[in-house]
Amino acid sequence: MSVVKVIELIGESPDSWEEACKNALALAAKSIRNIVGIDVDHFTCKVTDNKVIAFRANIKLAFKYEP
Repeated sequence: MSVVKVIELIGESPDSWEEACKNALALAAKSIRNIVGIDVDHFTCKVTDNKVIAFRANIKLAFKYEP
């Protein structure tokens, strides 16, 4: 039997929400093993002077728990 742990992350990109998701996953993969999936919770943008300067993706990342 396996147990899956879920953590919440926010990825950011100057180009797109898709890239923001990929950036969060890539950074998490440097320290977390056995990632099995992500669930995109919602998207937001960072705005300065009435212009979108960054896309943000709030994700839930699931990985197999190893005691």
